Amino acid sequence: MIGHVVNRPEDVVREALEGLQILHPEMLSYHRDPSFVTRAVVARDKVVLVSGGGAGHEPLHAEFVGSGMLDAAVPGSVFASPTAFQIRAAVNAVETGRGALLIVKNYTGDKLNFSIAAELLGTERQVEIVMVDDDLATTTADEGGPGRRGTAAVIAVEKICGAAAERHWALSEIADLGRRVVAASATLGAAFRSCTAPGQDRPSFELAPGEMEFGIGIHGERGRETRPTVPAAELVAQLSEPILDAVGVERGDGVIAIVNGLGATHGLELSIATAELKSFLEGAGIGLDRVIAGSFVTALDMHGLSITLLRSTEEFLDLWDATVRTPALAW
Repeated sequence: MIGHVVNRPEDVVREALEGLQILHPEMLSYHRDPSFVTRAVVARDKVVLVSGGGAGHEPLHAEFVGSGMLDAAVPGSVFASPTAFQIRAAVNAVETGRGALLIVKNYTGDKLNFSIAAELLGTERQVEIVMVDDDLATTTADEGGPGRRGTAAVIAVEKICGAAAERHWALSEIADLGRRVVAASATLGAAFRSCTAPGQDRPSFELAPGEMEFGIGIHGERGRETRPTVPAAELVAQLSEPILDAVGVERGDGVIAIVNGLGATHGLELSIATAELKSFLEGAGIGLDRVIAGSFVTALDMHGLSITLLRSTEEFLDLWDATVRTPALAW
């Protein structure tokens, strides 16, 4: 039994990107061999932003290609890194002589292949890497592991750095800005049902009725622990309190928030979570300076959500508010 709107599992990414170009021909151009997506009209005389990673997290990253965000996105297979060859080809397709910023989520395959691509490009292009490691559920660097995973804070990095690039900031300035966004943000998520990959007939992990997995990853990874399900207000508090501690948000501060659905979470649920987040922050004396809610960094059909909080500064807010026009984000 297939159980998904697919033809063959091995064709999912290619066919989806073909459909995406049909939907957004004025914004996106799909390059087939090797596979990557660029702006339909390549920007000129600016630092270019390139990101990517495994498919299955849509709209990340391809639908954040456009004015004010990415210049190119490089997809891998479902939950698998793109190759260094793909990444290098994407950079060469869009780079204008001002340099390229590679925005990379902290996963072993992505780190390896983006780093190899940067080395290959080093003789041809000026390249900087910003590594996004916002997931509080995974802090393993002290144990010899890769450290925190990269999750939905990548949206804030792409948006804020994208605005700086449109204003013709230098590559080193944009890279420093991106690292400051990473340092000031953190994410935590929970799920009520895991995801089922195309071609599979069961989810990556099972939960009993009345259970949720706390601290899940965006590839169907189990979390820190299995907890009883709780009302929305309590869930939002359980997710938000550790984030505020991690990024040093105190009474009187403000935050930029991303309330992110993991793929099968209804808009009603995300709106409820947003209202509860505002109430929780007000009770802590913290301002909700900006907030977006929607499915931005998904895990196929996982039912759950993550909350990302970025400690506000005037600079971050100014760049966040700058005009953006992509298939998935526009104002």
